[in-house]
Amino acid sequence: MRTVLSIHLPEDLYKRLDSFAKETGRNKSDVVRESINFYLWEKRFEKTKSKIKPLAKKAGVVEKEDVFEHVS
Repeated sequence: MRTVLSIHLPEDLYKRLDSFAKETGRNKSDVVRESINFYLWEKRFEKTKSKIKPLAKKAGVVEKEDVFEHVS
């Protein structure tokens, strides 16, 4: 099921969106949909990371290299 969402954008943002869509050969709806999806994914990732951080520190995982050590 698809739902229509209307938004108001400042003119400069709309122009940037329009230019980007034309440059990439996509329509504005696709660009906005992908942008929202990415933004929400990033927020979920940050939330998860903040929950895991104390547990990781307890386990001695403080640097990126520590993660690779534990995974390998």
